[in-house]
Amino acid sequence: MFDILVYLYETYYRPDACPEPAVLARKLSAVGFDDVEISEALVWLTDLNAMAGVEQTLTAASTGTRFYVQQESDVLGTAAIGFIQFLESAKVLSPLQREIVIERALALDEAPVSLGKLKVIVLMLLWSQGKEPDALMFDDLFVDDEDLPPRLLH
Repeated sequence: MFDILVYLYETYYRPDACPEPAVLARKLSAVGFDDVEISEALVWLTDLNAMAGVEQTLTAASTGTRFYVQQESDVLGTAAIGFIQFLESAKVLSPLQREIVIERALALDEAPVSLGKLKVIVLMLLWSQGKEPDALMFDDLFVDDEDLPPRLLH
């Protein structure tokens, strides 16, 4: 699934340039992606877009500390939690975006989620909202990871 997410990020510079799900599924299949992975990726993206749309309508700010329950800690791991806290302190993620990232990581049904996959989740959230991280943060977010495909640039 992450191969598809990275492919979408690199192929469709803006989310509004991305075709409708049925057309996108055919294009992804034509490129050579597996139908099961395509289906998982489209469901994951649909859920992300639904949550990201809600985030844009809410403007609540939080100055409190986020505590992670045991299930979240088990799935995310300390490296991912530290990275999420770093992104929030650097103002890359709002508290509501942080919650979306956590929810999308928990939806993977994988523990622990690798830091590389978490970075793709963050990029996809920002991409779905039409936001681009600055150049220095982009480099930090898109570091090569052993369980991700080699990256291309736009």
